[in-house]
Amino acid sequence: MLETLTESMLYVLMALLREERCGTEIADFVSAKTGGRVRLGPGTLYTILAKFQEEALIQETAVEGRRRTYALTQAGRARYWDEVARLRACIADAEEEERLWKPVPCAD
Repeated sequence: MLETLTESMLYVLMALLREERCGTEIADFVSAKTGGRVRLGPGTLYTILAKFQEEALIQETAVEGRRRTYALTQAGRARYWDEVARLRACIADAEEEERLWKPVPCAD
């Protein structure tokens, strides 16, 4: 069972939130969404997709030759939103620390 998702994993689930997509469409979505910051090579992408299928977070919905289309399952959608909530809590903690942080003057 996946405890936390990598950034790439989160973006793969995000790519499938609103519509079914094939691997190329997922990679293109992630690249466009992140401005090229996150790039999914075929090895990484298909490893993630296989893991997500194994965990029943996604399901294959169509096969046309080598093109396979995937959709989120209810478990995948729930897992995505759980991870978003976890990341929001992390950001809230960081923002609180930033507000509470008092710089210590240098003793020169």
